[in-house]
Amino acid sequence: MKVKIEHTALYVSDLEEMRRFYETHFEGVGGRRYHNPSTGLETYFLSFGDGARLELMTRPGLAGHHPSPQHVGYIHIAFSVRDREAVDLLTARLRAAGCKVLSGPRTTGDGYYESCVLDPEGNQVEIVAEH
Repeated sequence: MKVKIEHTALYVSDLEEMRRFYETHFEGVGGRRYHNPSTGLETYFLSFGDGARLELMTRPGLAGHHPSPQHVGYIHIAFSVRDREAVDLLTARLRAAGCKVLSGPRTTGDGYYESCVLDPEGNQVEIVAEH
């Protein structure tokens, strides 16, 4: 049996802003907006070049809670770019766009060249060079 992650999902407050962020900076391709009128759920699936997908979701009554940087559970989503220069360029572009850079670009102890930034709603996004 071959198992792969089909998609990951992220609750967001501003669905359109977050869609634009991931399309603009990470080359996501947004699908059709889905709306369930009985629950208020609205979603977009964004597809990325390697087949990975990210589901952005919102609904009425979401609490504006962001976990601390160190907690049990999912902590970040990582995007791979072609090389170190691409990590540097994308990190600089995100910083210029007003995103907070948490770390890097740097080489980690396990050999990754990466940076970590926050998206517009405070979710951690890691940018790593292919290796």
